Amino acid sequence: MARMKVILTQDVPDLGLAGEVHSVAGGYARNYLMPRGLAILATKGALKQAEEIRQAGIRRRARERANAEAQAEMIRQQRLLFEARAGENDRLYGSVTSADIAEKLAEATGFEVDRRKIHLDQPIRELGLYTLEIRLMPEVSAEFQVAVVREGETWADAEKRAAEKAAAEKAAAEKAAAKKVAAAQAQAEAEADETAED
Repeated sequence: MARMKVILTQDVPDLGLAGEVHSVAGGYARNYLMPRGLAILATKGALKQAEEIRQAGIRRRARERANAEAQAEMIRQQRLLFEARAGENDRLYGSVTSADIAEKLAEATGFEVDRRKIHLDQPIRELGLYTLEIRLMPEVSAEFQVAVVREGETWADAEKRAAEKAAAEKAAAEKAAAKKVAAAQAQAEAEADETAED
């Protein structure tokens, strides 16, 4: 397949930045890059414009980064409260998804939030406090807090439930550690008795 030299007019993920010259497959250039305005053919005249395109790309990326950092600062201040129906075991009847979180975050901040940028491995299905991350750009991210509570409860109820859960987990861990120590001591004593009998 014939390759073509093109100048990127915009940043293209996994290919390069605006103003760079790349040799790409002819079909990729003709059917994807050029029709979408992402690249132009690298002619002698166009090569003279490459530096201007590169500088424009640098300015655009700087504006986008500044905008993303301002958005990240606003997001860091957010504490989102979701009221949900839940059973006695704190399991939700349903779940809180990244789309729900993006919608509530957009309401709180006043700008559009892409749900795919929120790092949530799976929907939230239990009451509790969660610290989530949103990646606005590859090098700009922000953490914010989400509380999922029963209907009628507040943020304070979520914090109280989280503290109780942490205390219960700590007690369980200490109990398990004590059990392990006791088992090790019993085994050491049994081995000492066997040695004494020999």
